[in-house]
Amino acid sequence: MTGSNNLKENIIYGIFLVLGLITVGFVLLISIYLIIAGLPAIREIGLIDFLFGTKWASTAAEPKFGILPFILTSVYGTAGAVIIAIPVGFFTAVYISKIAPKWVRTWVSGAVNLLAGIPSVVYGLVGMMVLIPGIRVVFNVPDGATLLAAIIVLSIMILPYIISVSVTSLDAVPKSYEDASLALGANHIETFFRVSVPAAKSGIAAAVVLGVGRAIGEAMAVIMVSGNVANMPGIFESVRFLTSAVASEMSYSSGLQREALFSIALVLFLFIMLINACLNFFIKRGQKLH
Repeated sequence: MTGSNNLKENIIYGIFLVLGLITVGFVLLISIYLIIAGLPAIREIGLIDFLFGTKWASTAAEPKFGILPFILTSVYGTAGAVIIAIPVGFFTAVYISKIAPKWVRTWVSGAVNLLAGIPSVVYGLVGMMVLIPGIRVVFNVPDGATLLAAIIVLSIMILPYIISVSVTSLDAVPKSYEDASLALGANHIETFFRVSVPAAKSGIAAAVVLGVGRAIGEAMAVIMVSGNVANMPGIFESVRFLTSAVASEMSYSSGLQREALFSIALVLFLFIMLINACLNFFIKRGQKLH
């Protein structure tokens, strides 16, 4: 019987190992392909001119391929969305997991799951029909398709991921931790924020990483609400993200323009890897300190 169990464990272990290696292989293939496809344009344009050039005119008689506006727009847009979404998502998760009655939790969780299932093009369409005219009227600007509109849409889009993962992490905290805190005289709110949240911080941090990745990688919605113009970023300026730069021109690109778009994809890929690595570093460092 023991030998049979060991055989089953070895088979399952082998299956998981193969699946893990396949995943790593896909990442390596994507990395190698982007490097091969993206480096020729960077060599021809020049790394400094490509990364720090402020003008993108890929179809002009004398084309320019500076992507600094795209990089800054992606940084500002992602940072703005995360700054809005993290507090809202965190407190919503704490409420759902620890405070809400069962019937409220059922309805709110269903709404969160529904938000996660809505296609990005629908977010973009609603933003075009409601948010852009609203920004134009409220802030008295000529065009509501701005960086602000993109930040608001992105923050709404990443909320479900932050909330869902955070709720799962908070639910996994052993009830004995909270019972011990209450027995020592802490009230429920103190227990939630001083015991449950620190115990679930790794899962909450993973939710933030997931939200950041979702915000950086979004293309369709931001194309529809940001104006998709290669300007230097301003809160009330029409802008273009790294993702939308690739998506908007790839269908008709050729030659150096197409190679430059692959270079943008390479920069975006490295950008996402760098952010994930930094977040994981600080998460692990925080765990060691505690």
